Amino acid sequence: MAYKAGPIYPCNPATARSESTKLAVDPKGEKLIYTNGRAVIIRDLNHTDLSHAYTQHTQSTTVARFSPSGYYAASADVAGNVRVWDVTNAENNLKLAIRPLSGKINDLAWDGESKRIIVGGEGKDKFGAAFFMDSGSSCGEITGHSKPIASLSVRHQRPFRAVSGSDDNSLILHTAVPFKYDKMINTHNRFVRDVAFSPNGDLFASVASDGKLFLYDGKSGEVKGEVNRDGATSSLMACSWNLDSSSIASAGADGIVSIWDATSLRSTQSWTIGSDVQSQQNGVVFANPNTVVSISLSGVLNLFDTRESSNTKWRKLHGATKAITASTLSSGSEENSSSSTFYTGSFDGTIKKFDIGDSFGEKEGNCDELNGTGHTANVIALSSDMKGKVYSAGWDDKVSSIEGESFSSTSLPIKSQPSGVASTQNAVYIATSSGLEVHPVGSNSSSVLVKGGISAVAAHPGPNSDLLACGIGKKVVLYSTSPDKEIASFEDNKGDILSLSFSPDGKFLASGDSARRIVLVDIEKQSVAVSSRWTFHTARVVALDWSKSGKRLASAGLDEAVYIWDREKIAKNVAIKNAHPGGVTGVSWIGDDKLITAGSDGIVRTWTVPV
Repeated sequence: MAYKAGPIYPCNPATARSESTKLAVDPKGEKLIYTNGRAVIIRDLNHTDLSHAYTQHTQSTTVARFSPSGYYAASADVAGNVRVWDVTNAENNLKLAIRPLSGKINDLAWDGESKRIIVGGEGKDKFGAAFFMDSGSSCGEITGHSKPIASLSVRHQRPFRAVSGSDDNSLILHTAVPFKYDKMINTHNRFVRDVAFSPNGDLFASVASDGKLFLYDGKSGEVKGEVNRDGATSSLMACSWNLDSSSIASAGADGIVSIWDATSLRSTQSWTIGSDVQSQQNGVVFANPNTVVSISLSGVLNLFDTRESSNTKWRKLHGATKAITASTLSSGSEENSSSSTFYTGSFDGTIKKFDIGDSFGEKEGNCDELNGTGHTANVIALSSDMKGKVYSAGWDDKVSSIEGESFSSTSLPIKSQPSGVASTQNAVYIATSSGLEVHPVGSNSSSVLVKGGISAVAAHPGPNSDLLACGIGKKVVLYSTSPDKEIASFEDNKGDILSLSFSPDGKFLASGDSARRIVLVDIEKQSVAVSSRWTFHTARVVALDWSKSGKRLASAGLDEAVYIWDREKIAKNVAIKNAHPGGVTGVSWIGDDKLITAGSDGIVRTWTVPV
């Protein structure tokens, strides 16, 4: 039984305050490339459902750029590794793997012939290197700086030139080929954040934390001028040239993206994203003559149309920026799966919603932010009552309710840190370190059903059912809430219970634990149906979900794998290995043959698993 990977809902670029985020596009100006965690994301700006993730790095990636030919991409990571890979096929065949620096690589650049690559960063013995993309052999030296290199650019016309900007406040111009030191340029008095040659090679530009943008002659490095910012001194984090070399875009920590005329050195257009910290602009790229893309510190991608006037409404692309730690699927009705919405919660407390149709990827721009105040810390659990309302539990010791695109104005008070949440139309059940709390819907009262540390909770899906399942250490306990009493307990798990899930008809209960075991309980017989045969995971099982028919169970583990189990064919399973680098943290069925998963890579993936 095979499976097929479907469209992905990509994460957004990773950002950090006071650091430039590297954005780049393919030669056609249709696809954006950036990094987050171990993943390199290629995102189609016109068809967002055509996104692709390259996940072959073993360390967190820092920068990725397409070759001028458009056939390859080069990506680098925090350990100094560079991988050159084919972008013309889904397998992304590896062309070269090399470690030119002994530390984090901050930027890389291709030459105009797609033959040579230069890199810069935080190496121990040197801050830059130059090598051939096919053999990895050296083609010069990137030298002259006393501190790590932050940005690089190569002139694509002969005679080749390369420029590097560093935390030592200087620029170094290199001649080529081979690349070698030519001159130092000291126009800035703060950290240089970005440098860029114009497409025609006549000029190059630099921006820095001193808030200045300079233009220089592309061959000699002679200063041509400084743009007029009318006294503004806020840091400029990135710059990018228009394809016709007539203008250059800048992104600033003041939350403003501007376009400057290369001749008059004055602003022709600008967009103010906001004045708060999360609106700081960390990166920018001219995708094509009519589109500028910037990245906010919050992780939101902003797409501006240069044909429209300044500060008109612009398009935004959303996605997780940190590891996804919890997820759930919510439907307007149990019968209509076409109206399903997938919610994900991340380590930074943010929650995203994805509109899922009958066919994966049929909706463009399908990730949105929620309105209102959510969580300020890790979202540990999400639960849907399957009638349109979702509850989220976070490490800020708060449980919030979500309806559609908004958080409710009030949250449920809880007595200690939550570890799980389950909801029905009548009540919300919260597993905490001090006990199981019950919050009736529409009431301000609450009670503690079970005292002691509860690691997981699940509610029977029946509309009038009062049955609950709790994980207490290695034991699964069934409780009735009317009246409050323990019905049965099962001690077949070998590790702490981390996930619980009732089948849609409520006849079976699955439990996953920290010892990678999944146990299946027959509720009607109050006996164990599967105790030791579903143990193919190699790490803790953190999420479980049943298909609509109740015949198939999907399990998600921190071993980066998803397994599909058949209740009627216990010995058989379908393994989706390497589903999410860093671990799979959420799984949900849509019908009986479609899966949607989330993981530590911040990506939401879709799968078709034929029955």
